[in-house]
Amino acid sequence: MRIPAHSVCTAIRDDIVSGVYERGTRLTEELLARRYGVSRVPVREALRTLEAEGFVVTRRHAGACVAEPTEQDAADLLEVRTLLEPLAAARAAQRRTEAHLKVLRGLVRLGQERVRRGGGEDLRSLEGWFHETLTQASGSPGLIALLTQLRHKVAWMYVADAPVVAAELWTGHAAVVDAVARQDAERARALTLLHAERTASSYRPRAGRVRGSQHAVNKVGVRN
Repeated sequence: MRIPAHSVCTAIRDDIVSGVYERGTRLTEELLARRYGVSRVPVREALRTLEAEGFVVTRRHAGACVAEPTEQDAADLLEVRTLLEPLAAARAAQRRTEAHLKVLRGLVRLGQERVRRGGGEDLRSLEGWFHETLTQASGSPGLIALLTQLRHKVAWMYVADAPVVAAELWTGHAAVVDAVARQDAERARALTLLHAERTASSYRPRAGRVRGSQHAVNKVGVRN
């Protein structure tokens, strides 16, 4: 049975994000095919997709290699994400379903419960799930695809420390869900932007994932 290229792509991307392949590592079709138990055809297709996403670059005489993002590349990612997440929240307020609301409310309850119990790693997972669900509620395939790709790349380049006041973060999420439920797009947008501004300092570059840039990095507009 032929393994679909998107499954191979997901596996390679996950290994890049988790650090199995360090930046600059050469990715040969033969070795990847052997590692994932597939032919070279889906590997070749997966590498083309990953190059389009920015995880892989093709170098003369070396072939496909893991990309080596600069500080500016990393800062740009956060800034773009800051622009898109409020847009997704606004669209979610206009297009959400009752199923989306049920999941979002459930996540807020779980998040607040974990805060009371000193959640730790669970809180980070719930935070990611909350943002993914809010994005899905936007009903915009293009926006969903862009934000999904951005989150993969942010996870690759950055470590997100737990917020100092987790209770306030989940209170903010509850307010976003309330705005989405009331179909108040502008409030949902403003609250999501405020969340991004407050959590900006929780991101720090992962050691060995981002190389220094010769150009000054403009961090004024960089947010979550």
